[in-house]
Amino acid sequence: MTKLSVNINKIATLRNARGGNTPNVCQVALDCEKFGAQGITVHPRPDERHIRFSDVWDLKPILKTEFNIEGYPSPDFIKLVKSVKPHQVTLVPDPPEAITSNSGWDTVKNLDFLKEIVSDFQSVGIRVSIFVDTNLKNIEFAAKSGTDRVELFTEPFATNYPKNKEKAVAPFVEAAKLAKKLGIGINAGHDLSLENLAYLHTMIPWLDEVSIGHALIADALYFGLDDTIKSYKKQLE
Repeated sequence: MTKLSVNINKIATLRNARGGNTPNVCQVALDCEKFGAQGITVHPRPDERHIRFSDVWDLKPILKTEFNIEGYPSPDFIKLVKSVKPHQVTLVPDPPEAITSNSGWDTVKNLDFLKEIVSDFQSVGIRVSIFVDTNLKNIEFAAKSGTDRVELFTEPFATNYPKNKEKAVAPFVEAAKLAKKLGIGINAGHDLSLENLAYLHTMIPWLDEVSIGHALIADALYFGLDDTIKSYKKQLE
């Protein structure tokens, strides 16, 4: 079964816009779990423009489902993750000023660096996922790093889905097949929505997890958080 992890960064963005604690990030995370989310994802950035490092500490003891922390493995990020010990860490290559993650790792060029980081996190019992595109070399070298999983960067799929869904999904299917052959798990994330999620899952039913934030929170403005999470989970049936 493919798990749904809800990225709550947008909740923190809304809170930070006015200061104070409305909406309450921890309460929303608990509500997501109550409504059926099988995981919570956060991406703390150095400038703390949405999720703060303190949020990560606040969330850890209260979450009952899987906790996934994603981010660039800077020294501060590594220290935070190893201290908090989430179930999973997702390594992304984006610089601090990036608005959102917009590319996968060049795992060939960064193999030695990734090997060291992967081993470091695994040594304290944290599962590691590496954010990658569909370049098969990047999948192959991600496996060489010792990572447990890769997360497929699905923005190109989402962008091209309305034009030609079969063509849009084809490289993702090939990448997922290779990852499966190499014995690593497969996550997916970025721009997945109620429009395209079911088709992706139909074509890659062995996905371990999808991490969705922006579209899900936007849909919740219209449909409510409870019904929205149920709708996303239905796409994964």
